[in-house]
Amino acid sequence: MASSVLSGAKVSNLQLPFPQPGHLFLAPMSMASPFPVGFHSLTIGVRISNRWHPNAVYLPRGPLLSPGSSSTRKRRSGSTGFLSIVYDHVINPGHWTEDMRDEALEPADLFDRNLRVVDVGGGTGFTTLGIVKHVDAKNVTILDQSPHQLAKAKQKEALKECTIMEGDAEDLPFPTDYADRYISAGSIEYWPDPQRGIKEAYRVLKIGGKACLIGPVYPTFWLSRFFADVWMLFPKEEEYIEWFQKAGFKDVQLKRIGPQWYRGVRRHGLIMGCSVTGVKPLSGDSPLQLGPKAEDVSKPVNPFMFLLRFILGATAATYYVLVPIYMWLKDQIVPKGMPI
Repeated sequence: MASSVLSGAKVSNLQLPFPQPGHLFLAPMSMASPFPVGFHSLTIGVRISNRWHPNAVYLPRGPLLSPGSSSTRKRRSGSTGFLSIVYDHVINPGHWTEDMRDEALEPADLFDRNLRVVDVGGGTGFTTLGIVKHVDAKNVTILDQSPHQLAKAKQKEALKECTIMEGDAEDLPFPTDYADRYISAGSIEYWPDPQRGIKEAYRVLKIGGKACLIGPVYPTFWLSRFFADVWMLFPKEEEYIEWFQKAGFKDVQLKRIGPQWYRGVRRHGLIMGCSVTGVKPLSGDSPLQLGPKAEDVSKPVNPFMFLLRFILGATAATYYVLVPIYMWLKDQIVPKGMPI
């Protein structure tokens, strides 16, 4: 099965043990250039269970607050103004190529220009540009919590006819049975409760509609795993599938994505992206029952913990920027046809 996944085959109904609380994680990408691993943001945080720790430090999207709090949402607008520029001109061009984006969108089956599509966590509209190649822009809604990133999306000519709105991935402002397709790329790593976000994806889709969630994959190499654990959420492949199935999706499939030069990358336990899809079999809300959405309260930050997390996060960011560059250089040296 592993070899079929590496070659780009889809994985369906993967049955693997679900991680237990206390396991450390990190998570997805933002996408466009010669280097493979994508990071949708420079968020710094510590993942200590299968939920975000309420006292973790997140920079710059939620500086000093849990990403799910209402206070965080108010403060994010000021912190993402700079990133809206960085994403389009530094992060995307270096770590999330157009080819990767288009490959990741293929399983979404965007075969009809009249499909109604919601792009959740659409940011500056990089993924949306891939969507409007296949669907009329007037039928596409871009939703994000950052007004600064959405302002960048509005400036893109191909997205002029899209509906652009602020909103929360875990509390979508759409009616039930609304959309034909749900797309979310490089967003799940910022969701305080990924299961709740995927449950919302199910709710807003019409019967027979398809969700396509694009995100990172948890590394297996010990050093990569260590840095992943101190940065942000990197779900395991079986977690993605578990979340989709619990929400009620059928025909759940997972496809790994990455630049062509990332030959044999999984052998090193390095990060690759994945595209996960599922079909909504019945109309109405998800059968999954969850409690009320928790709203974290702002708490004072220990300056020493802040400094420690900042150093760890900065080190992790540096590592994950250098590794894909190293892999790209090896691809230029190692003969084609041989694993790196």
